[in-house]
Amino acid sequence: MSYCAMTEGRCGRCEGDLPFEFTMAFQPIVDVSEARIIMYEALVRGPQGESAWSILSRVTDDLLYRFDQACRVRAIELASRLGMQQDLSINFLPNAVYEPEACIQATLEVCDRVAWPTSRIVFEITETERVNDRRHLHRIIESYRAKGFKTALDDFGNGFANLDMLTDLRPDHLKVDRDLVMGCNKDLRRQALIRAVKGLGDELGMLLVAEGVETRGEAIWLASVGITRQQGFYYARPAVESLSENLGPMLANLKEAAEAYKSPRDAS
Repeated sequence: MSYCAMTEGRCGRCEGDLPFEFTMAFQPIVDVSEARIIMYEALVRGPQGESAWSILSRVTDDLLYRFDQACRVRAIELASRLGMQQDLSINFLPNAVYEPEACIQATLEVCDRVAWPTSRIVFEITETERVNDRRHLHRIIESYRAKGFKTALDDFGNGFANLDMLTDLRPDHLKVDRDLVMGCNKDLRRQALIRAVKGLGDELGMLLVAEGVETRGEAIWLASVGITRQQGFYYARPAVESLSENLGPMLANLKEAAEAYKSPRDAS
């Protein structure tokens, strides 16, 4: 890991204006068992709602650290302005963190300014395939935990975010990738894998979130096996600078359906 650029209280990499504008969209994460929205994930968008790629494609290596810090600040500021009462999930790039204690200062400052408790922020670890220094990532997670933040390992079950990551890391949340979730209510192999991941999460004390839920059948089956925290287009698409409409009635109906549902395996 390269040196930290913090000198005399200022960071040469993380501070300064970006050469483009961006904003955030918010997608809800629900808990079917509680029939409520428990968290929102902040996702990058263009100033007029353009795709994340329209912004991310402009983030050059020399802007990476500045962009990562700016995203954190913008997400927290917007969540506060919108009156969000739920937890806030923010993606971060591990390779944009040189020194955890220094690189978290802007986040702590905005939390203090808008009175947002650190306990209501979850940092999602993304692009884990590019993390060569696992000890550094462990230091980041432990440093964030000491300040009250929570962490999540994103895209579990796909690519590089796999089982070996959990030999070193202790995230609070494990987000099950869409590749496993897709059609899980009809696919016995996916069901077996998801049950195994659920057991792993229980054993290691991690809360599971199923990503990419797109159908009622997926939502009910997942909830019936205990994966009640879910996210996906079935519930809501990301909304630019706004929060989702009331999902209470829909979630109450799903909760009832999941409690009544029994798969052949469950019934045996």
